[in-house]
Amino acid sequence: MKNNHELQGVFKANSKGFGFVKIDGEDEEIFISSINTKKALNGDIVKVKVYEYKNNDKEKTKNTDKTIIQDKIEKENLHRECKIIEIVKHEKNTLVGTFQKSKNFGFVVPDDRKFGTDIFISKSKFNGASDKSKVLVGITKYDPKGKKPEGEILEIIGKADESGVDMLSLVKEYNLPYEFPDTVISEAKKVSKIINNNETRNRLDLRDKEIFTIDGEDAKDLDDAIYIEKTDSGKYILGVHIADVSEYVKEGSDLDNEAIIRGTSVYMMDRVIPMLPKELSNGICSLNAKEDRLSLSAIMEIDSQGKVISSDIRKSIIRVTERMSYNDVSVILESLNKEECTNDEIQIVEKYKKYTKHFKTMEELAKILKAKRMKEGSLDLDVPESKIILDKNGIAINVKKYEVSFANEIIEQFMLLANEVVAEKFYWLEAPFIYRVHEEPDIEKINELNKFLYNLGYKIKASKENIHPKAFSEVLEQVKGKPEDRVVSNLILRTLKVARYENENKGHFGIASKYYCHFTSPIRRYPDLFIHRIISKYLDENYLMESNDVEKYTNLAIKYSESSSIREKIAQKVERDSVDIKKAEFMQSKIGQEFDGIISNITSFGAFVELENTVEGLIRFENLGKEYFEYNETRKTLIGEKTKKVYKIGDKVKIKVIEANKELRRVSFEIVDKVQNIWYNPYL
Repeated sequence: MKNNHELQGVFKANSKGFGFVKIDGEDEEIFISSINTKKALNGDIVKVKVYEYKNNDKEKTKNTDKTIIQDKIEKENLHRECKIIEIVKHEKNTLVGTFQKSKNFGFVVPDDRKFGTDIFISKSKFNGASDKSKVLVGITKYDPKGKKPEGEILEIIGKADESGVDMLSLVKEYNLPYEFPDTVISEAKKVSKIINNNETRNRLDLRDKEIFTIDGEDAKDLDDAIYIEKTDSGKYILGVHIADVSEYVKEGSDLDNEAIIRGTSVYMMDRVIPMLPKELSNGICSLNAKEDRLSLSAIMEIDSQGKVISSDIRKSIIRVTERMSYNDVSVILESLNKEECTNDEIQIVEKYKKYTKHFKTMEELAKILKAKRMKEGSLDLDVPESKIILDKNGIAINVKKYEVSFANEIIEQFMLLANEVVAEKFYWLEAPFIYRVHEEPDIEKINELNKFLYNLGYKIKASKENIHPKAFSEVLEQVKGKPEDRVVSNLILRTLKVARYENENKGHFGIASKYYCHFTSPIRRYPDLFIHRIISKYLDENYLMESNDVEKYTNLAIKYSESSSIREKIAQKVERDSVDIKKAEFMQSKIGQEFDGIISNITSFGAFVELENTVEGLIRFENLGKEYFEYNETRKTLIGEKTKKVYKIGDKVKIKVIEANKELRRVSFEIVDKVQNIWYNPYL
């Protein structure tokens, strides 16, 4: 072993005591054993001394958990470990947790168990909190010797079992800007709800066109609408009309500054934390049916092969003809191929009968666009979303797979195309811009994926010089409809990089697109709003922009790309946590019950099993049976020491629910029986 060098990074704790340090600019995290953490807490910025050793080195760290090393940091024959030598900065100033009260003192047990310690509360800092209350605690003192930090109760959120407290706790935990400042609300209320003639001047008037919004039934902020027609020559005219939010949210205004801070709307189980106040998002900026609305329109002429022949981007005024739901459009399209319909279906078909030709043309074009996209290598991942049903008190009463109809696909294909057309146009204009970037995965991760896919009889054909989405889409096409479909989709998803915002165009690997941006949701995403502002400036100035403005907006694009990417990550964490909380809540009533599931992942500490309703739980080693199981990291298998029983990703198993913990956001299973293997390799 040799001393390599000192680095600074962020400590990521594991509940078992060990952790990893993420170094800026490095993809790979460095393992740190429990005795080398210097009692750092999750999220702390730390300075570390890094050690390297090779597999054949005689001197190896005695405290290293070999299976963790294999699972997390093995790379060819070189390992890295580190030791914290200094805690540079503690990350947390506030935490959400459960207050445990004693006579003269108390503790707050953080909801984030990775934090690593409870917080001591002196009696004078209770501030009215009662035992087992969910609270927001402010940390007043970190002890340099590693004793428990001290704090005071800043806010009493409520009892853990009270309606809405679980979601409100998440809001406080992530310090989300839950309420709008008075100045922002005041500014929003001053925005005129009526469109005057001055606003319509120099806009393309499309109010005579039959234009539709198609959204979920509960949607309130409708920011995209579509128009379609088929010409006598067999070409399609597609209009994607997006609410012109930048007309109402002026640069530098209180509304704009607040939108920058929020970056995105956050969707939780029983609430939405919007980027813009409802006075705008549900009002003048929402493309409500039968009402005049200002929009930015991407109008495209498309041939029978799905190729965009010509396109134009215009400021427009529209009047949506009908507000449609995914369900209604799906019923209309499916009725065309059904001999009999239910009474409810007949009513829907009759209500919108005069528009049927439009929806049929939409379906026709969407199928052409999807086929073209798939041919080019777009990844069609079978990773179902969860639909969680809450009762009137916000309690989860059902969890099931979210059913997606082709009506959803219509909107997705049209929005993807509009985003591509806008991105390409402004790329060639060399305009200051924010792109949606999804870079190709690392060849090392592809090689790791192929080790597993080999046992299924598949392979991603790629080299360091040639990584193309088509190689992934071909495998996804081969597994479609097979038992291993979802397993392979999940593994590929874990192999891919995370999409982000950048001011430079680097393409989008996942949809096999050379130019891509987010243009279609300016009500809920700041990059879209920024792009609208840029588009409007170019349209108003006849596609000319002064050099000083180019410099100004380029710098802003860099700034907002970074801040929006950060806010997006936080929003995704909140949304995932809210789903996990409600899944655990639902499964509390299922403890002791048995279900069939499929092994979705295998790690050094157990096997994850996904149920048909999308709930995923962990089977720890001790719940796999009365024997020791050896973890094979390369093949992602667990092998029984005595029976040689093998558990692999994709195996169908019967499990029993043994734990469902809302606060820990986890569900735990024990194995009952192995139902079947989905694949078998005699050479394994």
